[in-house]
Amino acid sequence: MTKGRGNSVSSSASGSDATSWASEPDFLAVGRVLRPHGVRGEVRVEIHTDFPERFAVYETLYLGSAHTPYALEGHRFHQGRVLLKLKGIDDRNAAEGLRTQWVWIAVRDAAPLDQGEMYLHQMMHLGVVTADGEALGQVVEIIETGANPVYVVRGRGGDILIPDTEEVILDVDLETRTVTVQLIEGLR
Repeated sequence: MTKGRGNSVSSSASGSDATSWASEPDFLAVGRVLRPHGVRGEVRVEIHTDFPERFAVYETLYLGSAHTPYALEGHRFHQGRVLLKLKGIDDRNAAEGLRTQWVWIAVRDAAPLDQGEMYLHQMMHLGVVTADGEALGQVVEIIETGANPVYVVRGRGGDILIPDTEEVILDVDLETRTVTVQLIEGLR
């Protein structure tokens, strides 16, 4: 199992949650606006990053599929969420307009990763093979369950759900764009 893959991804062109393996994304998702908090324009954000402490260093956050830039005026953690104060969002009505939008950072602002770590977006479209060499297909979707990501692998035999656990994921090789897995009982 690899660590540090707590970010969803978007390319600036499409605004979707996945990008082509041929290009690096421009933005990484770090949260999703749940609702306004109070009457002064703060928003309550569900955290979608392995590095929530980095909210202290972000100067600009981008919201929604258009990646609209907002200067970050302040943040604080509250009940497992982060409360954000964005420049220009000064009352509850303005904050209400941000409900359900994704909160993004520019890739250049992402936390550097340790050796052997990668971001979730790097798993998209990798080929998946068993330890015995059987080709299972390609990663087409990533489901974040809270415990560990689950990769939807689509191949000739249909979809297989592969959990990101040490007993299942044996190796991820970004150079060859291959994930080697050991299928455990119940995965087919």
